[in-house]
Amino acid sequence: MHKIRTAIIGGAGYTGGELARLLVFHPQVELVYIHSNSQKGKKIWEVHPDLIGDCDLEFTDEVETEGIDAVFLGLPHGETKGFLTTNHFSEDCVIIDLSTDFRDESHGFVYGLPEVNSQKIKTAKRIANPGCFATAIQLGLAPAVAKGYVNESIHVTGITGSTGAGKKLAETAHFSYRNNNLSVYKLFTHQHLTEINQTLVQLKPNFDSQILFVPYRGNFPRGIWITSYFPFQGELEEAIQVYQEFYQDSPFTWVSTQDIDLKQVVNTNKCVIFLQKQAGQLIIYSAIDNLLKGASGQAVQNFNLAFGLDEKTGLNLKSIAF
Repeated sequence: MHKIRTAIIGGAGYTGGELARLLVFHPQVELVYIHSNSQKGKKIWEVHPDLIGDCDLEFTDEVETEGIDAVFLGLPHGETKGFLTTNHFSEDCVIIDLSTDFRDESHGFVYGLPEVNSQKIKTAKRIANPGCFATAIQLGLAPAVAKGYVNESIHVTGITGSTGAGKKLAETAHFSYRNNNLSVYKLFTHQHLTEINQTLVQLKPNFDSQILFVPYRGNFPRGIWITSYFPFQGELEEAIQVYQEFYQDSPFTWVSTQDIDLKQVVNTNKCVIFLQKQAGQLIIYSAIDNLLKGASGQAVQNFNLAFGLDEKTGLNLKSIAF
């Protein structure tokens, strides 16, 4: 099989850097170019220093569309639609967008949550990669919603690492603000709630439970920890079996029978889930790396599915244990 000629548009940020790291070592990828208006002319490793010795490409501000088999779009939210209006890739080119622009599955895009939509992704040419909080919350709730366990409001808290705020400096991303600190933002109004509800309605068409989501800014660089809970009258063992069966064909999502921690997933494309039952509630912990399973790793997972590759190709990553 010839290598898949691939490009990254918007490669200077955190997700662009993660994509470069993954694609440089992907056995089926020829990374043709990495686009960035702000970093044009610089070597990739000058912007992402850990890639020194691994990638000698230079950032370019030119967009090449001919002969490209796949393109990852890492542009800011709201800019992808305009970019695709002025830059025309072939109908056979697989486009994977990491912004929010097409997560409503408009313009022929398929929502790229592999654990739910793998069959649709396998034949898709346009894929909308899910958000990071959305991924962790959906994977924590999907089996319960599909089984009909959820009939009341769902309480969800989530804490994300500072890389979730992007690479551009903002007051709440500065070390002096973030370190030894914790804060809430977008209480009950986070933008990922729309795509979460979209998936849960897909799993259960009459789903109408309110998701009361409290997002926190964490004082660590990467990772997402989600705690979800709702009233549950069944047995814990039954729920664990439902979750294990739901994810039995999902190579990156694992239901643990012992307590979990965030470092199990950092630097991996895994989602690890743990269930408990207390005070008549089913409590679900779900943890991911926001830059990998929550962004670039999942994008490569979707790429693998779209090109008929093993889902784990280029994604056999080891967590940092300490």
